[in-house]
Amino acid sequence: MLKTVAAAALALSAVLTAPAAHAASDVPDFVTIDVVTVNGSGCPAGTAAVAAGDDRTAFTVTYSQYLAQAGQGSGPTDFRKNCQLNIRVSYPQGFTFGIAQADYRGFANLQQGATGTEKGSYYFQGMSQGASRTHTFAGPKSDNWQATDRATVSEIIYAPCGEVRHLNINTELRVNAGTASKANSFMTMDSTDSSVSTKYQFSWKRC
Repeated sequence: MLKTVAAAALALSAVLTAPAAHAASDVPDFVTIDVVTVNGSGCPAGTAAVAAGDDRTAFTVTYSQYLAQAGQGSGPTDFRKNCQLNIRVSYPQGFTFGIAQADYRGFANLQQGATGTEKGSYYFQGMSQGASRTHTFAGPKSDNWQATDRATVSEIIYAPCGEVRHLNINTELRVNAGTASKANSFMTMDSTDSSVSTKYQFSWKRC
């Protein structure tokens, strides 16, 4: 459906949530999540951190330098930042999963005439089929922002049954100064909470 710091201390940035109406009646007995790699201009080494619950069914990723900016005081490549996450999800044989929803949040300070964009892309390793969602915010805005990527049941892309395929999530922040090039506009990605509560998070199905 929907696209590095040491793996043990590394972080993720998407809430994986499936609406209750879409939750599978059959769900795995166990699920574990491992962040294999995190890299990109928005999450250089040491600036992303993951906090996982004791039961490994929930995790939060936080960023300290995920910021895109344009206009006065910005560099030529500052207008776009990205972070790619490679995630291994382990679960019993006989099941497969897809991503039904992802939530992102941060802070935006956009001048009149400027715009900011958050984009999330999702795909399984070795599969050309994927999905992406884009959310645009227009200035003037100086406030927290939140964006949700949501797929219908028919749009969900599932990992192939019986195969181990890592999930890749690529996020991007982009700021366009527009007519406010003489002022500074910026947008940050703060964190994304993610959990594997089968009622809300992944969309599960039996193979």
